[in-house]
Amino acid sequence: MTQASQTGTSIDPRVLRRALGNFATGVTIVTASSPSGERTGVTANSFNSVSLDPPLVLWSLDKRAGSCAVFEQASHFAVNILASDQIPLSNQFARPSADKFAGVAVREGHGGSLLLDGCAASFQCEKHQVIDAGDHWILIGRVLEFEDGGQAPLLYHQGAYSMVLPHPHGARGENAAPQLPSGYQSRLRDNFYYLMTQAVRRYQEDYQPEQLKTGWRAGEARLLMVLDPVQPLSLGALVREADMPMREIDGALALLRERGLVQDSADGVLLSDAGAAEAKAVWEVAQAQQERVFGNFSPAQLHAFRTVLSAVIDSQPRS
Repeated sequence: MTQASQTGTSIDPRVLRRALGNFATGVTIVTASSPSGERTGVTANSFNSVSLDPPLVLWSLDKRAGSCAVFEQASHFAVNILASDQIPLSNQFARPSADKFAGVAVREGHGGSLLLDGCAASFQCEKHQVIDAGDHWILIGRVLEFEDGGQAPLLYHQGAYSMVLPHPHGARGENAAPQLPSGYQSRLRDNFYYLMTQAVRRYQEDYQPEQLKTGWRAGEARLLMVLDPVQPLSLGALVREADMPMREIDGALALLRERGLVQDSADGVLLSDAGAAEAKAVWEVAQAQQERVFGNFSPAQLHAFRTVLSAVIDSQPRS
């Protein structure tokens, strides 16, 4: 694949959406209740601030969404900004379901808006204005009350979930903060969280540009690496293994199907022969980066490193 460039009336909405995915956003669940008590909630990454005085925020809703009727009737809505550990909740509200709130603890806010526990922040809003914008409605709300949970937010970039890491170059330049005294540097070098986040950031700096040269965005590459040419995966398993929203998996699979890289079976999705070759190329980029970074370490060191990382991962409870 090569970089896509389109102009004028020939713009393909799917290709445009793929390009828009380069803009990283947060992930929210917007909730509301109708006067009759019907509840709805949708996963949305279109949330943004509009004004501080008066306090206004906005988000957009697909006109084809089944939740449109409730949001049209509701006088209020709540925007719940998801924390980094709330991927399952994001997926639950992104899928069509008779009851998206099943098993979810909620608190009722202003005008029947619904607040979810454990979020990074939440905003209770009175509907201020609705704007007709192409295939979406833009809903502007006036903030009546908000909560700041102070948690790391869940991010969305190139069709896949992501999370915040401090950028190592953030303090460089003429306005850079003064160099920390050696004692503080020593403390940081003894802090595992600092070392892990900086190591991941440094690894990504070299790896991501190489991975993008394959022509695949992060989410598409992840599907190629997760899928297998022999053992099919169900859509539920793909959501779990790839950590991607269902709508993005659907979009990525449509693109891969169009290019003959995946095929469907009674038990799920498989890589085709062409897909296996494409996946091999993506894996080779990943393996080359791993060799560049870890090639000078001994087998014993690498074994100990894997053991420690695996133990840390397995010690964390999954939501």
